[in-house]
Amino acid sequence: MFPVPRPSTGPRRRIATALGVLGAALALTATTTGGATAAPEPDQGSPVHVGPGEAYMGVGARIHEGAPAEAPSTVALAATDGVQGIDVSHWQGAINWTSVRNSGIQFAWMKATEGTTYKDDRFGSNYPAAYDAGVIRGAYHFARPDVSGGATQANYFVDNGGGWSRDNLTLPGVLDIEHNPYGAMCYGLSTTQMRTWVNDFYTTYKSRTSRDVVIYTTASWWNTCTGNWTGMSAKSPLWVAHWTSAASPTVPSGFPTWTVWQYTSTGAVPGVSGNVDRDRFNGSRDRLLALADNT
Repeated sequence: MFPVPRPSTGPRRRIATALGVLGAALALTATTTGGATAAPEPDQGSPVHVGPGEAYMGVGARIHEGAPAEAPSTVALAATDGVQGIDVSHWQGAINWTSVRNSGIQFAWMKATEGTTYKDDRFGSNYPAAYDAGVIRGAYHFARPDVSGGATQANYFVDNGGGWSRDNLTLPGVLDIEHNPYGAMCYGLSTTQMRTWVNDFYTTYKSRTSRDVVIYTTASWWNTCTGNWTGMSAKSPLWVAHWTSAASPTVPSGFPTWTVWQYTSTGAVPGVSGNVDRDRFNGSRDRLLALADNT
């Protein structure tokens, strides 16, 4: 089981201090192991296109739903309070993790794998560097239910960076299951087939690591593609993506609360060039460490 998050307390900081300057994107180039060259993550409002292996958290929602143009005034003040984190992939290029930690970021998840073919070429440097800087780190897998089964992809993830160890700084792995950036929203699967796929991934990941995998998704994708499924609510912590000015995110049907909230896709953090997703943990640092150490 995962620790039940407790709402954090404490004074709310001014959003300009918490986020810095939002929306700036610098011209970096990154490559995936699949050989494709990627430009920096697009600004909001720009056309979004990715090739296989280039997906990142939230790209499916941006392609299928569009994303609102975000500015400091539209990001919820409640989101910028509490325990702050980021999620990254090869799109961010080289990261100065000491600067990231010194800016107040306490945790980060980074892309390790996609499907059963792609490994993020920045994972090998990001994962140990974040640890050395004192950032509580974890890995995520971008799901491709259209190319192979859930168990197969869970094994690929664990074999290529998605494992777990009780070292006080490693979070459980994440299943990034969202709008298909390459085609049909639900990857061509029925709601029953999707439920089976997710459960197979979960079961295999837990058998390999002893941990409950965290699920990253949006309310619209989960409700549509799993049919408002309640079957994971007692198993997996929820990481919900909802870029909104509301004081709290919309939670998918079947989950009682959120553990992590991705509240903007155009954040800025010292040590990271260009856009970076910003996240808030729903609890204190002690509760985050409990999630990391499975206590």
